[in-house]
Amino acid sequence: MFSKILIANRGEIACRVIKTARRLGIRTVAVYSEADANARHVRLADEAVLLGPAAARESYLVAEKILDAARRTGAQAIHPGYGFLSENADFAEACAAAGVVFIGPPASAIRAMGSKSAAKALMEKAAVPLTPGYHGDNQEPEFLKQQADAIGYPVLIKAAAGGGGKGMRLVDKGDDFIAALASCQREARSSFGNDQVLVEKYITRPRHIEIQVFGDSQGNCVYLFERDCSVQRRHQKVLEEAPAPGMTPERRRQMGEAAVAAAKAVGYVGAGTVEFIANQDGSFYFMEMNTRLQVEHPVTEMITGQDLVEWQLRVAAGEALPLRQEQLQIRGHALEARIYAEDAGKGFLPSTGRLLHLVPPAEGLNVRVDTGVEEGDEITPHYDPMIAKLIVWDEDREAALARMRQALADYRVVGVTTNIDFLSRLVSCPAFAGADLDTGLIERQQDFLFPDSPEVPRDVILTATVAELLRERDQAAQQGQRSGDPWSPWNRRDGWRMNIAARRTVSFRVGETQVDVGVAYAGEDWQLTLRNDTLLARGRLLAHDRLAVELEDRRLMASVVAVAEKRHVFLNSGTYVIERHDPLHLVEAGGAQGGGLTAPMPGKVVALLAQPGPVAKGTPLLILEAMKMEHTITAPKQGNLKGFRYAVGEQVADGAELVDFAPEAAA
Repeated sequence: MFSKILIANRGEIACRVIKTARRLGIRTVAVYSEADANARHVRLADEAVLLGPAAARESYLVAEKILDAARRTGAQAIHPGYGFLSENADFAEACAAAGVVFIGPPASAIRAMGSKSAAKALMEKAAVPLTPGYHGDNQEPEFLKQQADAIGYPVLIKAAAGGGGKGMRLVDKGDDFIAALASCQREARSSFGNDQVLVEKYITRPRHIEIQVFGDSQGNCVYLFERDCSVQRRHQKVLEEAPAPGMTPERRRQMGEAAVAAAKAVGYVGAGTVEFIANQDGSFYFMEMNTRLQVEHPVTEMITGQDLVEWQLRVAAGEALPLRQEQLQIRGHALEARIYAEDAGKGFLPSTGRLLHLVPPAEGLNVRVDTGVEEGDEITPHYDPMIAKLIVWDEDREAALARMRQALADYRVVGVTTNIDFLSRLVSCPAFAGADLDTGLIERQQDFLFPDSPEVPRDVILTATVAELLRERDQAAQQGQRSGDPWSPWNRRDGWRMNIAARRTVSFRVGETQVDVGVAYAGEDWQLTLRNDTLLARGRLLAHDRLAVELEDRRLMASVVAVAEKRHVFLNSGTYVIERHDPLHLVEAGGAQGGGLTAPMPGKVVALLAQPGPVAKGTPLLILEAMKMEHTITAPKQGNLKGFRYAVGEQVADGAELVDFAPEAAA
């Protein structure tokens, strides 16, 4: 076994590898960019080496710098994680040439599976079922359109060197094919440096089921059962589970054996995943093979009781697989939710900022949190905006779903917008709870998953009021302690008056509406009046911004986090943001800024889509690339496009005005 390894990655996967390495007594070397100088994986590792600037192409993607770091630190092997150089055959070969073990498959296997089209041809020879499509080298747009027309719509355009849901476009009719192809190729060039695509028949209501395989250098290969990854947005996975609901033992065996055949066809060694598209009738087709550890590997670990990173290390060190196929068993059910800094209500737009408050659910036998960040860390625009992977396990799917609902309710994040509320609705969605799964589930369940903004519940306003009053009392007590006369009545905030109880109003803004709560002090309690309804309230502050609130005879547990004027209220499995409003605070009057449209985050302009002149509401104006994804900026209303402030290829800052746009005056 190795005594020291270098981890050529960042974030939660680097932290995940460090965890297993530490348990096995293996020292770890982290690498980092300037943007990650204070990152969690750097803090956890035994040593760390700076690679370069924030941009991945100048740091995490520079093989020479990583190999030099391994040489200087004496690392015997390199774990590539996933993403970056994990599926780069040239890097695997460079490791071998430098005398460093690449903890992954041979370069030949990576190369064979790295091109989707070449992999399809190889799988055809191995008798693995394939989806109808064109996988050739002719990339002329008109020729590809002819192929799509012949296959029959809908079709899926996929980057041949793609992965992670990037470089994929669904096309429903021939008129949209050329534009979708151009967009797909742009994203493929940006993400993978290769714009070759393939075109496949899009299966209606497909399920995405993948098989975890593992091979060793002695020629052994096993499958560790399946994961259902059907719940996706933008072709990227959101929820994963194992085993797949409705999977029969016979179908599991067929898919597992097909996956092992695929792995053996390329002489596979290490952890890999063979991904299949499955019809509702159970038939399945090879889609691709990911020649690395997958993001969703924890659900497989939870149902098998195996540590796949430990398996990787042992196999890379030349050991045989720890178990044979007949020794592997499934126990219980596991679910994984990807906690992202993104706004689900705005097309899953990534969010950036500092994690001002971060409290994950308590970990234990049934709950696991894999993360690369801690409170105070920053989600930057340079890398994937994942905060954590939340994994739960229980004896069956129904119990695991209940675990996930509770764990999501316990997850509290302030500082960035997250998808936690969306995930809570998703696991409560009747279609998901009933295992009516396919890759279009999110689109099918729009009304349930993206409801109109609900009215903020009365209990949220009352809880926020109690939190304000408790904090005022606590701050007054602290000031009294510092004053030298802690018992002075002038240091108390108990509303004492000579002849009558003190009264005041605590005000909030909920959207555009001001909400007033009348407060009458009653010793240590308060009489609160909201919308002509009066009740007795009391409470006490707990650790980590939590508080216990009593409203008449009801007791509530909540968290209220104050950031400037905003109050983030976590109550009854929901998250609400309201603003503290002080009517006496004078705000400088002024209208909205001019007619420019601004960048939602730092990025690069990759295409200008409109010509100056009149445009209708919703007209695509330009495409901004940020976090390796394309975001289309559209006209917010009918008006006149005067011009663009940036050219194609230029970088823009968060909030930069992109377009000169004059809305049409109301009649």
